[in-house]
Amino acid sequence: MTEQRPDLSREPLTTAMAAIESDVERSVSDLARMIAVDTSFPPGLGYGAFADLMTELLTPLGYDFERVTVPHALWHVEGGPAAGERINLIASRDTGRPTCGLYYHVDTVPVVPGWQRDPLTLSVEGNALFGLGAADMKGTIAATLLALRAAAATGLKVAYDPMLLLCTDEEGGLYPGIRYLAEQGHLKGHIVNFNGSAAPRIWAGCFGIFNLQLTIKGHAVHAGEGNRTGSGVNAIEAALPVMAALMALKPKVAGRVSALTPPPHATGPLRPQLTISAIHGGTAGGQVPAEVKILVSRRYAPEESYDAARREIEAAVRDALPTIEHLQMDIDVVGHLIPTADPYGPHWPRWQKALSAGFGYAPSDFSRWGAASCSDFGYVQQSGFAQEVLLGGLGRPQSCIHSADEHTTKQDIIALAKSILAYLAQDFASDDIPEQNTTTTIEGN
Repeated sequence: MTEQRPDLSREPLTTAMAAIESDVERSVSDLARMIAVDTSFPPGLGYGAFADLMTELLTPLGYDFERVTVPHALWHVEGGPAAGERINLIASRDTGRPTCGLYYHVDTVPVVPGWQRDPLTLSVEGNALFGLGAADMKGTIAATLLALRAAAATGLKVAYDPMLLLCTDEEGGLYPGIRYLAEQGHLKGHIVNFNGSAAPRIWAGCFGIFNLQLTIKGHAVHAGEGNRTGSGVNAIEAALPVMAALMALKPKVAGRVSALTPPPHATGPLRPQLTISAIHGGTAGGQVPAEVKILVSRRYAPEESYDAARREIEAAVRDALPTIEHLQMDIDVVGHLIPTADPYGPHWPRWQKALSAGFGYAPSDFSRWGAASCSDFGYVQQSGFAQEVLLGGLGRPQSCIHSADEHTTKQDIIALAKSILAYLAQDFASDDIPEQNTTTTIEGN
């Protein structure tokens, strides 16, 4: 088959946009390969394999690579859910232009019951693309590859050197990869975070979240000895009053209100949340269970204190634990993302225009709002690297993110790719390039 070459007689950006349209099936193929690599967290065992795949896909575009591993002592909790090396991949090209960081978390949530398709195999059904991480957020990586290849194929002049930041443990980890990169001085320029929505949104910040693992330990014996005084201690039954205390605390937490502007689709103000997210315990019917682990998730508003919120939970569960010999409870923090403050800055006007170019939005479509969902970029702000963070992505209310049959669409991947391409292009909204630096050309391969 003869390879189709772009029509270079047209406006360069128009030609590159057309290249995105014609190359979308290659992007779908990229997404299929990404979804096939299981990067679910917990435990997070697939980061090395995913870094290998991304190195393969980006090498033809002339990128240099650096692998940065988060030290074991920073993220490991004895008996906690995380396991495996925390390998973050930085892919960059330094031609002397200003740097624009493009951020992705490569982990997904684990597979939940209810999938009607194989979650680790991309299912293409017309325009829809189903698979674990299709929208959150491997599809955004596929869209970026689509944009970068179009720029390279057409020789498009760009205003920024992209730096791809492919990071670990956003889905509730104790020490996300982007935090470590920020603290170790690996970040440059400004950053577009693709862990967001496809909606015309101006990000106003978000909540924080921490996960507490309660490990209640009893004493195992043969279940037939359970009626004898001084025998086993049933950890699961001892956990029931602890869970009752959490459920009693839940409405108290939800009764608080944040001043953060809620999304347009919200039915009321944003509120903190307390959730019992996972329970694991017991082994067999013939044995008194010796241990049960309860994962408690607490989303907290920017106005709240993490320390106070944690103390509130710990006091409630310790007061509720029955006083029984050989019964004890350990409490460990196994995940924590701090709130992200309002990240607006000088690059936002250009990014809004780029999103309009890709998705077809009008300026009046954009509104400023926050969310009770969480981000690892509070740590980037805390590091002192930058307050400004741009936000985009593939999330839509119907995308089933974090639930069964997660999906995105070819049209949204094309639209996001066009937005990325426009933002990088020198000839797009050039008056809104704060750096106003000399640019060069991305050469084709």
